[in-house]
Amino acid sequence: MIAPPPSGPVPYAEELALGLLADMLRVRRLEEKSAELYGAGKIRGFLHLYVGEEAVAAGAIRALEPQDNVVATYREHAHALLRGMPMGAIMAEMYGKQEGCSRGRGGSMHLFDASTRLYGGNAIVGGGLPLAAGLALADRLRQRAGRVTACFFGEGAVAEGAFHESMNLAALWRLPVLFCCENNLYAMGTALERSESQTDLCVKAAAFGVHAIKADGMDVVAVHEAAARGRAQVAAGDRPCFIEFLTYRFRAHSMFDPELYRDKAEVAQWKTRGPIHTYSARLKAQGMLTEERFLEIERAAQEEVAQAVAFAEAGTWEPVADLARDLHTPEGQ
Repeated sequence: MIAPPPSGPVPYAEELALGLLADMLRVRRLEEKSAELYGAGKIRGFLHLYVGEEAVAAGAIRALEPQDNVVATYREHAHALLRGMPMGAIMAEMYGKQEGCSRGRGGSMHLFDASTRLYGGNAIVGGGLPLAAGLALADRLRQRAGRVTACFFGEGAVAEGAFHESMNLAALWRLPVLFCCENNLYAMGTALERSESQTDLCVKAAAFGVHAIKADGMDVVAVHEAAARGRAQVAAGDRPCFIEFLTYRFRAHSMFDPELYRDKAEVAQWKTRGPIHTYSARLKAQGMLTEERFLEIERAAQEEVAQAVAFAEAGTWEPVADLARDLHTPEGQ
């Protein structure tokens, strides 16, 4: 049963309220352009889009502090962008140009930017969970009080041993980890009830002795409030926190996915809860947003995308002579 679209006033000042809308629009336009460029052969390899899930990254990233660490999955364009990575660096990376954040070597699934404390997307399901526990352990050992590691992963990772091992160690050692589960109901093409005997993921998480919170991942306000509460609990040194964000991707798992495992009617029904149009409607209803202001925010996002594409197009390919660079430690070191 799909819940009705979120409603009611947005409890934020204008700067934050409109900032959340701008964040979601920036992500949506980036993803739509990426799909177009993939079809044109400009972007190659794997491409996993975040269309429909924008509220999760927008709300959660805004709840973090600059000193926090972020670990993501292969569907991480939104996290990288909203954490502060320039859109041009993201697009150039997807193009395979050396001006990209990973010099074009990682592509869509391996965005990384130490300057914003984004410690990478990860092509392995659940692969970021042990990294998050390690980063949090390092912070604990170095007595960096108040720093949190936010780890984003899909519900498919809950079936991996790395999930259970990381949750167990984080709880055992009281590590400052905020586990952010983006539950879009289909791990690639497998429905949750076909892979998990216990489909209430908060129940599974609570078994490890961590805080467990369930939030509407299609409502950016609910996401932001849950993430802020979870981060505060973790930063206080109490124990780790697990948040299940119930969300839905409107596009296929990846550009190679024929999407034969769900009905078009189901997708259409979930689109009625689209995070951008439902949130903007709430803002308009309370007089915080006009159509003119919405279009202004929209134009800014489109212009940013256009500039990112131009940057990637003007980028350069890594010289063939450098392809073996960084593969081996130089002699004498």
